[in-house]
Amino acid sequence: MRIEISIGAILVSLLLSENDAFARSSPNNRHWGGALSMFAATDYNEGYSSSSSKRTTSFRASTLSADNTQKNPVNDDDALLLSDENLALLSERGRASLLRFVENDRKHFEGANQHVYSDWPEVGVEDEGKIRLAEQLADLDESYPGGLTSYIAKARQLLKESSQGVNPFDEYTASIPKGEILTYEPGHNNKECMSFSDAEDIGMTGIANVAFVLVAGGLGERLGFSGIKLALETNLCTDVCYLKLYCKFIQAFHRMAQIQVHHETPPMPLVIMTSLDTDAMTRKLLEDNDNFGMAPGQISIVCQDKVPALKDSNAGLSYAGSSRWEIETKPHGHGDVHHLLLKHGLVDQWLQEGRKYVIFLQDTNALVINAILPALGVTIAKKFHMNSICIPRLAGEAAGAIARLEHKTDPAKSLTINVEYNQLDPLLKSNPPFLGDVAPDPTTGLSPYPGNANNLIFELKSYAKTLQGEDQGVVIEFVNPKYKEGSRTEFKKPTRLECMMQDFPKLMQKEMGSEANVGFTMFERWYSFSPAKNSFEAGMEHVSKGGMAPGTMCSAESDKYISNQRKLRFAGVDVPVTTHSEDYVYLAGIPITPGPRIVLCPAFAITQNEIVQKISGGKITKRSSLVLEGEELFVRNLDLDGALEIRTGHGCHVTVDGLQVRNKGWELQKIPEGATDIPESVAIRGYTMKKHDAMIIHITEPGRYVIGEDGIVKKRD
Repeated sequence: MRIEISIGAILVSLLLSENDAFARSSPNNRHWGGALSMFAATDYNEGYSSSSSKRTTSFRASTLSADNTQKNPVNDDDALLLSDENLALLSERGRASLLRFVENDRKHFEGANQHVYSDWPEVGVEDEGKIRLAEQLADLDESYPGGLTSYIAKARQLLKESSQGVNPFDEYTASIPKGEILTYEPGHNNKECMSFSDAEDIGMTGIANVAFVLVAGGLGERLGFSGIKLALETNLCTDVCYLKLYCKFIQAFHRMAQIQVHHETPPMPLVIMTSLDTDAMTRKLLEDNDNFGMAPGQISIVCQDKVPALKDSNAGLSYAGSSRWEIETKPHGHGDVHHLLLKHGLVDQWLQEGRKYVIFLQDTNALVINAILPALGVTIAKKFHMNSICIPRLAGEAAGAIARLEHKTDPAKSLTINVEYNQLDPLLKSNPPFLGDVAPDPTTGLSPYPGNANNLIFELKSYAKTLQGEDQGVVIEFVNPKYKEGSRTEFKKPTRLECMMQDFPKLMQKEMGSEANVGFTMFERWYSFSPAKNSFEAGMEHVSKGGMAPGTMCSAESDKYISNQRKLRFAGVDVPVTTHSEDYVYLAGIPITPGPRIVLCPAFAITQNEIVQKISGGKITKRSSLVLEGEELFVRNLDLDGALEIRTGHGCHVTVDGLQVRNKGWELQKIPEGATDIPESVAIRGYTMKKHDAMIIHITEPGRYVIGEDGIVKKRD
């Protein structure tokens, strides 16, 4: 005879005692240790379904009687809340999950979720809804590390602290962290910092041994787009979407390693973290486009689950709409990515392949690709275990900042980490000189703390060591409820637990202590940061209040062109560069460049040195558009007034010298009010592109070619 005891009760006791012990300590003390170590001794099965990559973890921990039959713990009470007849409707899995949920709620959470299981109508009434709810509870229990019991226990503690106004940084003082500041033009670099070219050269030595992770769990709703953000065109000159752009950059990095570093290496892996909202559309985008040229098996997809929404400070689960048979769920945050990489065995696989670094990217910041090589170079030179790609941050700006937090009494708890903007000001006001989030130099308005662009580079061995620690890569969570006016317990709308991938230093501090070497690399905004995240209307509101970074699709496209304008000017091309407010044109108040619109494809040039070697001299007018692609394409003394596109394939060595182009070119046209025939992905920009005329040269047959003033392609061999 075998007797099993419900681990739910034991688990909650562990979690509650842990929360009691650490309720007033630093955020890195809120961890999963008790839950995970408990599971190590239980019957724990896990896997992923091949059809959807959804986690199919199961915890066999239902309450059993001595004769190995399942009990209804609710019937132990005088008030019968769930009838045996209703329980009999449910699958074995759903029934076990529901009974576990009921038992733990009544024993440990004062019945905070009694609304979920009480007052069920008799059999024959809404039976399908009962079954659906039980299955959903089982799904939620299985998908969250530690199950619903762990989720609710942590939520209650964090909501209690939120209600009481507990400051997670009370025990810390803040200072400027160690890091590197790189500027594109050599004369602007601090003498104590690395040069930009040195950083790129060092990065080149390590690029063959990297893996990429793309966090892409969000839809484009904030942008006014109903699809996935990865499907949005980065620009209207080439119509290349974000996912294709990232794939082409990874392929170009691989070619660069093979050609310039002479390093034979398998293709660099790309992992995409999707959500239940984006998974199917991401897979279809890849399938429809033959994985954008990536090799078979080069792309892996991991899908994150959602977590239950919470309706009150007792962590009561919220219903979805008016139905009592469905729990509302919300995104958990991109912090899930670390645990998922471990769960799928990808980190171990990379180590076995000899990879040394992993680079995390966000979905709609096309400029960050510029920063990968130099930031990797800094990571290598400084021996950083974690390196945050950063930008200059205006004091008071609604953006997180990287700070060094020194614990007041225990140096072992000190760490370098992102601090969100709403926490930074009170933290700095509590530290000498007690000024808060202000600019030391009012003429620049810049904070001394680097702004977090949320793109990360990890040294792989230390990353793996931390993932394999007690927390298994589960990042410490937080809660951010929006309270009703005058209340610290009632919410305006349901909340949930959230986690962020940039909080990983909390786990590194725990596993590596003072050995964790966490730093930053800061680049100019024009070079590395212009995300598309806001709708056109939200961008209009932003600029109406004096902002200059609206974060719209049109501003992201414009900033891509401006970045390339500056690169060509650095290379010696006579090209107008949109720099000052008077240089812009304004679309409903949103500043965009009047041109030229320049697209330098990944296969043309990535590094500063490549650009200088491959294009020089010549003149490009403001109204022009230019697209260049080809790893052996060299452009000298181009005279462009109109639109020009040159694309060359592998093995095509092409020299363009003195080419003159005069045509009507491509023109941006404002979308007329009331227009309904514009594709959604274009309409959110506020303009379309009319392609009147262009010189287009495509060369795919290997060989050596020259193109002179007249634009005629001549093969030399």
